[in-house]
Amino acid sequence: KDESLKGIAPYKLEFLQALVFESQSLKKEQMMPFLMSIAKRGMDQHISFSNDEIETITATIRNYSSPEELDKIDKLMKLRKK
Repeated sequence: KDESLKGIAPYKLEFLQALVFESQSLKKEQMMPFLMSIAKRGMDQHISFSNDEIETITATIRNYSSPEELDKIDKLMKLRKK
């Protein structure tokens, strides 16, 4: 556990961890349907993240990411801001 995540509710971190594990084996064309189902699951479970939580999680993930992963994170964050 990263100390910087201590302010985020454990159930939210567990939700994210499940998302990571479930998405590891997906092909590129499977990602959008998967993300849509995750969004619905989050809504059904009343899980949402504040902008501060998203920034904290993203910053923490970036600390452990390869250059390729950093590029993907940057692209996702740009999509989020649109």
